[in-house]
Amino acid sequence: MSDAAVGAALPPATPEPFDPRAFVRGLTTAPGVYRMFDAEGGILYVGKAASLKKRVGSYFSKQHAPRIAMMVARIARIETTVTRTASEALILENQLIKALKPRFNILMRDDKSYPYVLLTQEAWPRLDYHRGARGQPGRYFGPYTGSLAVRETMDLMFKLFRLRSCEDSVFRNRTRPCLQHQIGRCSAPCVGLVAATDYADAVRRVGLFLDGRSDDVVRELGQSMESASAALEFERAAGLRDQIAAIRKVQARQYVDGDRPDLDVLACVQQAGVAVVLVLSFRDGVNLGTASHPLRIDRDVAEGDILEAFITQHYAARKPPREMVLSHALDDPETLEAALAEQAGHAVAIKASVRGDRARYLEMAVRNAHLALATEQATRASQQARLDDLQQLLGLAAPPQRIECFDISHTMGEATVASNVVFGPEGAQTANYRRFNITDIEPGDDYAAMRQALTRRFRRGVEEGVLPDLLLIDGGMGQLRQALDVLEELAVQGVAVIGVAKGEARKAGEERLVFPDGRELRPGAASPGLQLVQQARDEAHRFAITGHRKRRAKARDTSRLEDIPGVGPRRRQALLKHFGGLKGLKDAGIEEIARADGVSAALASRIYAFLHGLPEEGGPGAPT
Repeated sequence: MSDAAVGAALPPATPEPFDPRAFVRGLTTAPGVYRMFDAEGGILYVGKAASLKKRVGSYFSKQHAPRIAMMVARIARIETTVTRTASEALILENQLIKALKPRFNILMRDDKSYPYVLLTQEAWPRLDYHRGARGQPGRYFGPYTGSLAVRETMDLMFKLFRLRSCEDSVFRNRTRPCLQHQIGRCSAPCVGLVAATDYADAVRRVGLFLDGRSDDVVRELGQSMESASAALEFERAAGLRDQIAAIRKVQARQYVDGDRPDLDVLACVQQAGVAVVLVLSFRDGVNLGTASHPLRIDRDVAEGDILEAFITQHYAARKPPREMVLSHALDDPETLEAALAEQAGHAVAIKASVRGDRARYLEMAVRNAHLALATEQATRASQQARLDDLQQLLGLAAPPQRIECFDISHTMGEATVASNVVFGPEGAQTANYRRFNITDIEPGDDYAAMRQALTRRFRRGVEEGVLPDLLLIDGGMGQLRQALDVLEELAVQGVAVIGVAKGEARKAGEERLVFPDGRELRPGAASPGLQLVQQARDEAHRFAITGHRKRRAKARDTSRLEDIPGVGPRRRQALLKHFGGLKGLKDAGIEEIARADGVSAALASRIYAFLHGLPEEGGPGAPT
């Protein structure tokens, strides 16, 4: 018998059982990240370690709480990644937790909904309120605890440093200063009333101030005031003096009892599987308010473990303060302090036993954390009641755990965008929202747009194994049919599909739920299940409209004027400013266009022909 035949006759090799002690003996003492898997290859837990050998070994050398003991009993494999420093391990752990979502890790919700102050990266930067993904170039300051804190901060910056707040479309077309300049909140760079160097200095000082370095700003302004005075520029020196006085007034109002802490106070409370961490923040003595963070946990997790998991994820995307005060002590604060210090570039102290002002801050944080927990529990109970009612309403086997809703938005067929929003037991899951830019369809064909969006979503969903329990389609039987056809083409099963048709006069509460077999249901405004459907439908509508408006504005901002040979971004901007916009340019004749700076008679003729759909003189299609 040949060797190949002998080999083929042998049974498949049985994998060696996991030997934790042997595995730990082979580990290094270097810092790194470890990942624990079960027998089916599912991810159980991701953790960081200052010493992999010591940390992983601790799971198999002592008694643990029931939750950890259950996890350890299921470990079939462990993988490790060595990093150079504990700080790198901290960052890598956070990335893996977000990507893998391990069952036994404490998972934070995404924080994309928190507002920021955005200092744009442009020739003449502006301050803007920003919420959502940070994709626009510029510096982001925050996140802040709410929109009011952002508005107050921006209001202060405009008063102190007089940066512009207007959109680019307004900025480019101004011919005289606006009201903001007249009331002393803008230096009017749009009409050249401030030198580029002075404006750049103001932008830099805004960055220093929002970084908590207001003393550096005052020191710099003082030096500039002395220089202006020495140069006999007394009016400029007086303006700088008033600016310094205004900043000093702000400092006097916002410093806390003479102390200038760079401090976060973190309080954790939990009950019945629901936990909330509340963060009270101070930067350069300025109280930034509180922000509550609901967490997904098991019922037997210690508050110290919750806080450690929260700190690891929360400060991966933001600079840690110099001091943290916690409501519960950590098992190993030194390792976390070292990792955070390396990330921040300064020492970070973590304390759980404090007195004086910090004790009062902690008491306030704990009290607010209990209030936030009560609100979160009420919200979850209400959401579950809606899911239960929706199950009965639609005749589902179980309450849906993942609901997705699609909507289409466009203006006369222009810039069509489809939205896909996701809801679950905890409400809206904004991290899973998606938009689809629809292309290659007849303008205004909502059926084709819906089909394209659904095909792209479910083709990827089949590959990744992420599918909804319930699919809501904004529309009647026509839109619903597109969804059913896509699911059938992709062989997707187990997804309930319902159309949400508007009621008479589009009145809320009179929506019709359309079933695939043609049945219609009018639950009425009092139905908790319909209220959840309405919430998902309205959110999909809002998300689609927002995306459509951004796409339309971008298309109009990068005008097709640049398609004309000889018209680049600068000349396009000069033309629109000269004529007060595209409408003024369209209304102008060739001779008027030629009077604009840098526009020759030949170019004016090309521009006029382009705007009016005429063939260029001497070009293709011109009369001979």
